[in-house]
Amino acid sequence: MQEYPAYLTKGFTPYDPIELWQLTEEKVCRGDARKYTDFYCVGVYGGISTGYTVGCCLRCVFCWVDFSRDFPDRYGDFYSAAEAARRLVENARKKRLTRLRISGAEPMLGKEHLLGVLDRVTGQGFTFILETNGIPLGYDAGYAAELARYPGIHIRVSIKAGSARGFEERTGARGESWELPFRAVENLMEAGVSFHVAAMTDPRLMPRDERRSLLRRLRETGYTDWVEEEVCDPYRTSLVRLKEAGFDIF
Repeated sequence: MQEYPAYLTKGFTPYDPIELWQLTEEKVCRGDARKYTDFYCVGVYGGISTGYTVGCCLRCVFCWVDFSRDFPDRYGDFYSAAEAARRLVENARKKRLTRLRISGAEPMLGKEHLLGVLDRVTGQGFTFILETNGIPLGYDAGYAAELARYPGIHIRVSIKAGSARGFEERTGARGESWELPFRAVENLMEAGVSFHVAAMTDPRLMPRDERRSLLRRLRETGYTDWVEEEVCDPYRTSLVRLKEAGFDIF
């Protein structure tokens, strides 16, 4: 990978998401510290204290996250695991909330930091939600087993495509990586971790045949729970990314 990829543009060269994962960690992780842009509470999940991290290993055209995803050198500050855990818990208690979350990027990057945060909040009566694209959990078969040590954790696995072609067109990652989120589902089931699946099946982006393929592949993993089907909302960042990549859905 010659240059660190920002948002996709027409005629982009597909990248290796594992290589991008490693390059991104070099930019946003330092020991047990990770870059965050902010900590605050939001109304989703019935009210939740959230830490917004920096950096991802996919370049989804429909992504709502701010431009820290594309330019991690320019955004955020480093917080140790202890500092991040303290901010999450303090904000939750001020609002009398029982849920914590890491979002705004790929939370599974920087395993040392994530496990350090979980070590510090476990046992305090919180449900901890992690929203992931499934790439790290699918690639690292032992990651799910490490997360299974923490009671109260819940994972939201967001599946981006139901085919290699769709995965490459809408995430920018090489098509052969499209199976990794499904492997994440299998790894989480085997480890006994609480999770559910979300999927970007917006018909403006995903053809019907591909949606059927996605649901069929999901059944093949043995997953039989509900699927949270997502639609693309017109966030400012989403509109820029869609336009630059050549998608016209609004």
